[in-house]
Amino acid sequence: MTPDRAKLVELAEAGRTSLASLSAMLGRNPSYLQQFVRKGSPRKLEEADRRRLAEFFGVSEVALGADPDHVRASAPDEFITVPRLPLDASAGPGTFSAEEISFDSFRFSRRWLREMGLEGADLTAIRVEGDSMEPTLRSGDEIFVDRNKRSGEGIHVVRIGDALHVKQVQASAPGRIALISANDSYSPIDLAREEVEVIGRVVWKGGRV
Repeated sequence: MTPDRAKLVELAEAGRTSLASLSAMLGRNPSYLQQFVRKGSPRKLEEADRRRLAEFFGVSEVALGADPDHVRASAPDEFITVPRLPLDASAGPGTFSAEEISFDSFRFSRRWLREMGLEGADLTAIRVEGDSMEPTLRSGDEIFVDRNKRSGEGIHVVRIGDALHVKQVQASAPGRIALISANDSYSPIDLAREEVEVIGRVVWKGGRV
């Protein structure tokens, strides 16, 4: 395996994402990067694909096979840091503080976030644990939570007591909220609105296939 292919596999494993998911991000068929890595086809990544992968992982294009003489340096402000939190993290009552309990971080290019419709979002990355949201979200998936979006229905991260959960949020009776799992094995949870703190809406996911 050539160094650029090995680096791509290393980055995907470190980011807990699959080559198929990355291929989809590039607008390619799911086997595109798998064939590139395992079969050497295509021989080289197209420039646009290589640049987008480098921006996604926050690395130089040279690491993915670009000619160093033809790669311009990226300005520091072209990337932003997204903190990662464990799903069972607790920041206690009150304001959700990623800085206090983050254990890692991702770096993403502003251009990629803009293309994903996430420019200006207040993002936190969380690794999903458990099977309550399968098949929509699987254990081990990484999700982006936009803390600017705390109203309306959709999949949200919520705090009940000291625990964080990922659930489909729906309005119930007046003053009440229903938390619904995608997995039919889990019954809906109906709570008073004041018992649930909505942290933010899930706006992106990535994970292994």
